[in-house]
Amino acid sequence: MASGDAADVDLAVAAARRAFESAEWSAITPYQRSTMLLQIADVLEANAEELATLETLEMGGAFGMTRWMVDHSVEVFRHYAGWPTKIYGQTAPATPGQFSYVLRQPLGVVAAITAWNGPLLQLSWKVAPALATGNTVVAKPSEQTSLTALRFADLLARTDLPRGVVNIITGTGPEVGESLIRHPDVDKLSFTGSTAVGKHLLEASSSNLKRVTLELGGKSPTIVFADADLEAAAKGSATAFLAGSGQSCVAGSRIFVETSAREEFSRLLAAEMATYTTGDPFDPSTLMGPLASRKHFDRVVSYFDVAREAGAVVTQGGRWEGEDGLFVKPTLVENVTNDMRVAQEEIFGPVAVLMPFEDIDEVVRLSNDTVYGLAASVWTKDLTRAHTMAERLEAGSVWINNPGVMSAGTLPFGGFKQSGIGREHGTDVIEAYTETKTVIVTL
Repeated sequence: MASGDAADVDLAVAAARRAFESAEWSAITPYQRSTMLLQIADVLEANAEELATLETLEMGGAFGMTRWMVDHSVEVFRHYAGWPTKIYGQTAPATPGQFSYVLRQPLGVVAAITAWNGPLLQLSWKVAPALATGNTVVAKPSEQTSLTALRFADLLARTDLPRGVVNIITGTGPEVGESLIRHPDVDKLSFTGSTAVGKHLLEASSSNLKRVTLELGGKSPTIVFADADLEAAAKGSATAFLAGSGQSCVAGSRIFVETSAREEFSRLLAAEMATYTTGDPFDPSTLMGPLASRKHFDRVVSYFDVAREAGAVVTQGGRWEGEDGLFVKPTLVENVTNDMRVAQEEIFGPVAVLMPFEDIDEVVRLSNDTVYGLAASVWTKDLTRAHTMAERLEAGSVWINNPGVMSAGTLPFGGFKQSGIGREHGTDVIEAYTETKTVIVTL
């Protein structure tokens, strides 16, 4: 696969700038822009099997999961197709003899940088709102999973989208990514990835005060109260940290269970974990494929020693000894305190820690005792408690009695604290991808 450099970034950004300023894009009607977004959705849907296959081949995800991601991407483009005809300005009170109004206009060139664990899905979350609001895009997929982004670019040729509106450039973060985030002609940076890289991007973006949206890491709590439907809670808790082999920023990798329900819940959770079969990701019975790379596999399994050295116990799972492939069993770590590395650091694999709690104040304190604040899941039949927890938890998304519902555009998504800056989806994206302009006319 070709790896770009700074000169290639210059060419891609220049193409995006020309397209942004061209009447072929800037002068079309909102309805025409909506039509193009619908065309993109249609062409993705028509090639869904191929795109899902590419993602499974590159990242090892179970085909059922990658197919869901492609279908989700289609839905995202269809959602944003409705926005171009609904972006309004405002009029403002004015003194006699004046007319005042506010325009909402696109920013310009958007740099979209995505991670390896959901390539097309993350690309759709950035490209769709950027186009809906009239911007142009230069996208850099992860060097580990670039195939669907390149195929996406090929498929765009089947739509009416003008040349240069979407540009894909492959390459490494230190070369292509660094050139892109520091480029003086990039107006906005939208990034999904680790918190460490996000901090660097935020610093680098200050070179020309780029607008920034950062969707970063998480260490999400799953909180199970004794009054919950424990069977549903166990099933949901397993899904929350095992879907996608745990390679998800919202993975519910810290499980807090009320002490009086711990024994029964642990038994139910063990049974649910046993259903997550590993193996060939193209086999319909496989729920967990291999981890995405050897480097990442080595990092994930290193936490088993980290846990043991701190006094924690791996009670279920661990690595597959003597097996081919980068497989990690569904793994549960117990005898954990919230200050241990396994409870604080994002492992990004099929690994969760289980910790008991006594009351609501304690579990709120423990849940919020992290640098992250991306998501949380609460299991209870008590409606008052559910709403109280939703208010008190420091998380961008709180799921009540479900392991995590990912919106295809209607609900904002993002995190508190070091889980990011800004939001993707919801009405927030209109502000994130546009600039307001005040106009005062003397009559």
